[in-house]
Amino acid sequence: MSTVLVTGASGFVGSYVVPELVGGGHHVVALVRDDRAAAKVSARLDADQARAVSFRVGDPVTGKGLAEALAGVDAVVHLVAIPRDRDGGKSLLRVNLGGTKSMLDAADAARVRRFVHLGALGVADDPDLHYGSSKARAEKAVRASGLDWTILKPSLLWGPRDGFFNIVADLVRTSPVVVPVPGSGKARFQPLAAADLAICVRMSLEDPRFVGQAIELGGPRYWTYREITAEVLAGMRRSRRIVPMPVPIIGAVAGLAELVRLPFPVATDQLRQLKLDNIGPLDGCYRAFGFVPRAMEGQLWYLRAKKRDQDPATARPPAAERRATA
Repeated sequence: MSTVLVTGASGFVGSYVVPELVGGGHHVVALVRDDRAAAKVSARLDADQARAVSFRVGDPVTGKGLAEALAGVDAVVHLVAIPRDRDGGKSLLRVNLGGTKSMLDAADAARVRRFVHLGALGVADDPDLHYGSSKARAEKAVRASGLDWTILKPSLLWGPRDGFFNIVADLVRTSPVVVPVPGSGKARFQPLAAADLAICVRMSLEDPRFVGQAIELGGPRYWTYREITAEVLAGMRRSRRIVPMPVPIIGAVAGLAELVRLPFPVATDQLRQLKLDNIGPLDGCYRAFGFVPRAMEGQLWYLRAKKRDQDPATARPPAAERRATA
């Protein structure tokens, strides 16, 4: 058993990683910014799990409280990141790159050698791609840290309270007839279950052979944007016509929304990111960790509820669908 500090414990990925680590016999120190975030983590745990989780207050972006949070810790799992901003990439750099550097420095100062970092598949240090550049530069900092690092690079993650698939579901809800897909809809992804990523995180910590490795992780097949949209519709039991929409048109609307601070499902930066396929080797998870990740087909039933009403700890498919997949 080891004591593992998890940043981003209250977030989407953290809601899968924390229980997985506890189930593997580890003690989790959940780094949270305040009591509200701690309560969010606690609400997702049963009584037995809660006994293996403690909380420390700190902020990877500002560096506040990190020295105290790392006391007595054996390893760090760094999950904190944001997917978009409205200030031309400044917040993405501050959180995704700056927050990672801050955690690396704090871990080094505390003599915590083991560091597992959540990277991203299909990113590049391209100044036109704000998210991709921030993540690519963060990965470069991890590699140069001198710590015993592992970088896990997943594609899109699916599961209750996910980001991308709930965005598509929200588009379906707001459009009674059609649902647009950017460009030709042929951009490719390799969706991975968040629960499977959590297994990879745990195994990375437990096996020293993963030190110094950057591992691309995806599900068992490639999906186009159009195919993903069709799967979201099937999961929601909704019928819509899927209509390709020129990226410049969507980008213009997204740009206007960002300018006036109105919510919009996609950011202009995310549209630019579509020029890069988000895929890796189909057997990457099996080669590295020895298991085949679960298929996404028929598993997006949780999108029938809005994101705020989805709970990874209690979500179960309807009875008829449980029988169909048994």
